[in-house]
Amino acid sequence: MAWIQLTLSSNEAHARQLGDVLMANGAQAVTYRDGKDAPIFEPGPGEVQLWEHTLVTGLFDAAHNMPALIKRLRQVRYLGADFNYKTDPLEDKDWEREWMDNFKPIQFADNLWVVPSWHEAPDPNAANILLDPGMAFGTGTHPTTALCLQWLAEQDLSGKTIVDFGCGSGILGIAALKLGAARCVGIDIDRQALIATRDNAERNGVADRFEVYLPTEQPSLAADLVVANVLAGPLQELSDVILAYVGDSALIAMSGILERQAEQVIQAYQPTINFAPQRQSEEWVLLHGQRQ
Repeated sequence: MAWIQLTLSSNEAHARQLGDVLMANGAQAVTYRDGKDAPIFEPGPGEVQLWEHTLVTGLFDAAHNMPALIKRLRQVRYLGADFNYKTDPLEDKDWEREWMDNFKPIQFADNLWVVPSWHEAPDPNAANILLDPGMAFGTGTHPTTALCLQWLAEQDLSGKTIVDFGCGSGILGIAALKLGAARCVGIDIDRQALIATRDNAERNGVADRFEVYLPTEQPSLAADLVVANVLAGPLQELSDVILAYVGDSALIAMSGILERQAEQVIQAYQPTINFAPQRQSEEWVLLHGQRQ
């Protein structure tokens, strides 16, 4: 089946409404893209964030009456009669197959890979995390997750107890367990994240060693290592909660932090944590250290 793609420029206030208009007029799917390369960070529970300048794209059957649709759109008050738009024909192809072909196993260290479910593991003897890119909550493709995975692969985790604070998909806890940790406790405010973590732990054969909790249910324990890939704001606000998991001489690694935010996060954890030099990928940093 052939398709045609209609792209319109909008703002944050009207982008969702415009997407609804396109769906009501026959769009098979609607996507939202940043029009000015501005970052969006992790939203709060139930919150939907869009960019100040948003490109709204509707996917239509190629036989759709596009002139009639454009005429109707000219009547939309917040677009105006002289709005700009672009149409692009899309060739018929197996989109699912093409999407799958774009994702290959990703290596984070000599002994650590993330492998999509449709691929063979390149190194069967390595710690291979079976996780499909594109799913929610983190799959290793973002610099913050990659920084944490690379750091974990360098640690001696044999027999250790780990806390994965803000566990998301469970990728960091699963990595720690596959790298030799004995137990992982995952904590997240999102019940869907806990479901994803349980499912991924089961797929990777570590569910019996991976416990998950909401913050209201979280147990008291002194871990050997804490990893928290969330955002700078929560890391600062919850520093007392996170530090309570860091046992004597235990290690901690934190990411989800922009370079300009690093010093504020460090201050929230000093003097309890003796920080090593920070690591950086693009504009993101990983802070790591040891409890004094």
